[in-house]
Amino acid sequence: MPSGSGSRGRRRRRPAGEAAPPPVVQVSSSGSGEEGAPSEEEEEESEGSSEGTRRRDGGGGKARVSTSGGDVEGPNLPSCPICMIAWTADGAHRVSCIPCGHVYGRYCLERWLQQCGKKKAPCPQCGKRYKQNSIINLYVPEIAVPNNDLEKQVLLLRERNDSLEKQQAKLLEEIKEHKRQIMLQQNVIYESSLKRQKMIEQISDGMPDAEPIASLREDTDSRNLCSFVLQNEFLVDGARVMGIDASNQIIFTSGKGPGVGAEHILTKISMFARQGMQKIHLPPDTKAIRDICILPGGRAVFASLGKKLSLFSVATNNVVLQYDLPTPGWSCSGDHTSSIHLYAGLQNGMLLVFDIRQTSAPLHSMTGLSTHPVHTIHSAVDDSGSRKVFSASSIGPCIWDVDGSEERPNLLSGMENQGVCISLACAAPSSDLLVASYRPKVELPDDSATPQAITPQSLAPTGLGKLGRHTLLRRTATTSFAKDQTCSGNVSDLRMSKSAIIPCGGNQHLFAYGDELLYGVRTWRLPSFQTYTDLRPHRQPILDLRFAESSTGGRYLGCLSTEKLQVFTVR
Repeated sequence: MPSGSGSRGRRRRRPAGEAAPPPVVQVSSSGSGEEGAPSEEEEEESEGSSEGTRRRDGGGGKARVSTSGGDVEGPNLPSCPICMIAWTADGAHRVSCIPCGHVYGRYCLERWLQQCGKKKAPCPQCGKRYKQNSIINLYVPEIAVPNNDLEKQVLLLRERNDSLEKQQAKLLEEIKEHKRQIMLQQNVIYESSLKRQKMIEQISDGMPDAEPIASLREDTDSRNLCSFVLQNEFLVDGARVMGIDASNQIIFTSGKGPGVGAEHILTKISMFARQGMQKIHLPPDTKAIRDICILPGGRAVFASLGKKLSLFSVATNNVVLQYDLPTPGWSCSGDHTSSIHLYAGLQNGMLLVFDIRQTSAPLHSMTGLSTHPVHTIHSAVDDSGSRKVFSASSIGPCIWDVDGSEERPNLLSGMENQGVCISLACAAPSSDLLVASYRPKVELPDDSATPQAITPQSLAPTGLGKLGRHTLLRRTATTSFAKDQTCSGNVSDLRMSKSAIIPCGGNQHLFAYGDELLYGVRTWRLPSFQTYTDLRPHRQPILDLRFAESSTGGRYLGCLSTEKLQVFTVR
């Protein structure tokens, strides 16, 4: 008797209380050589077998699912015909078959046996009876349930994501272009107001026919002591410190990248190229860079809050030597007379001297006059050729004898109790002139003071600047300095700012500082502190200011805010 008709002939009647079986689904293997259910002899042999699990490979053929709606061919079955839930490759509901050849989840077959209450139960599709030990596990490499709707949704979402990324990139470019246009308009407005101011001054001095300023990009005065020509402007994001390699015409900036949890990065910028920016990822334990110093020979050194002093190769863009510091580094410098010595100012007030030939530990560890951070370092040479280091912390400017036997620095005479020292500029390499910048101390009331004793200034919000002062110091002897002229200036009430002394030839110098109210650089003549000129303003306060001179005579001034970097040629 054919297996198909025999199976239908032995189908039992369904009791009245029994649920209707699922639709009939027949599975056959195209490589097996026969179709339909096995004969009664095969069924009895399967029932008597002691093996509860048997491997079947289906003859290597492709599974074919036959339903009343037609044939659908595919590499796997969609779900168990009893519960209509996708089966698995292992576990309680793993794909299994019974002697008749129909495939179900094993859990459903075992539960069907329990509901029937007998040792045998009929196949829900063909009615051929099976036993517990005749349930056969099928071993398949993977069970996948294809879902064309989900695949279409995934593809659609990917297309939308690609489109949104393109739109975002386009909007970012438009924002950058708008910022550039705004900067250009601000420069035009500033240049026009500067020309108008110069003409008014010339008219008031009795020179109505004087020629106006020839260059709209040049800041100078009638004596032409020094001029600043704006060479380039760059949009930056989150930069805090900078260093100028004048010989290679490269600027390094450092700051935190955009986004929450972003890492601190170093950016290498070509001074005269619009698109010459290169992001350099530093070792993750470097953390925020507090100071950058450019050394001769294509090297740079930077101190960071990750307790690292790093020597960096400009050519290879790699850290070639790194020292571990006992506390976070706040400042660093090279040596004017030696290419092997480095200096690091620490958060705890110490000064460390390194020899790059000795990589294990510092050459000298010197203790400061206080535990306040050393925020500025300048190396210099005195008249006798001895190496000196000028530093500044909040207590004031100090001088360190790194070649001598003294283990502690000396505070420059006359600079006690001047306020909070926030910057120190040095006329390198002779260091005959120094300018120390101060902000007033915050006087906290004692316990006996009443609330009325607190001054309005102490209640003012931070971040708006304060009226500080800049003090000129002149060298009078090898290690002695005398206080000279002083002028007022708008200084930061939060940051330790940078400043610079710019030589102008003929023993003339200018002092440059980022004015907190102007949001730009203001310059003064030295030693008179007569206001010289104001450079192009930014929309944010000036965070760093550097002057550098190349071996070929090129001189540059760079000023940095969180959004913009300006590069001036000093003539």
